[in-house]
Amino acid sequence: MTDFGLDPRRADPEYDRHGGFPVFELADPGPGFARFLTAMRHAQDLAVSADPDGETWDAAADLAEQLVGLLEPHRAAEGVGPASRVPSLPGAGSLLMPPWQITKFDADGVELTVQFSRYHVGGNGAVHGGVLPLLFDSVFGMVIHAAGRPVSRTAFLHVDYRAVTPIDQTLTARGWVRESEGRKAFVNAELVDGDGKLLAESNGLMIRLLPGQP
Repeated sequence: MTDFGLDPRRADPEYDRHGGFPVFELADPGPGFARFLTAMRHAQDLAVSADPDGETWDAAADLAEQLVGLLEPHRAAEGVGPASRVPSLPGAGSLLMPPWQITKFDADGVELTVQFSRYHVGGNGAVHGGVLPLLFDSVFGMVIHAAGRPVSRTAFLHVDYRAVTPIDQTLTARGWVRESEGRKAFVNAELVDGDGKLLAESNGLMIRLLPGQP
């Protein structure tokens, strides 16, 4: 048992040989990383909403460049840095991902909560339509892992937008394998608000990678 659910290697000893993905282990970067992510998510919101004077933008640019200089010497390869390897943190510790938190992870499907913010707005206070495929694609990957299927890539992903997705509200996303056929897994997902109202739903095809396939 791991933080992500049952180890698929128990059902499939060849799991790590499917595809050319690195084997990701859980990371423990310490509490400073969580503080950093929280501050960076806040900074992302401010970057798209603040309207200060020119001097303030200059000062902000100076600080951003200092941050880049601080972190630049510590660049690491994929699977080495903590991003995407800390499931206890929102978005598993990746700023690319919406700040979701996993609440269910088993062979029957996955469930997570997510709260979008100003950074994700496309217009008129609604979450940008392009953000939801990113969320659903992440859910599909979790579904495949939770189901114990080998590493797969998305062959297609279709989204139906049923209502405006709001910011600053706790929403729930669910995903599950609808059916499987050899290397293929057909998956479904949905996003609902706190009242159970359907905001968007998605279906897609995940295909198991062949050995060495990137």
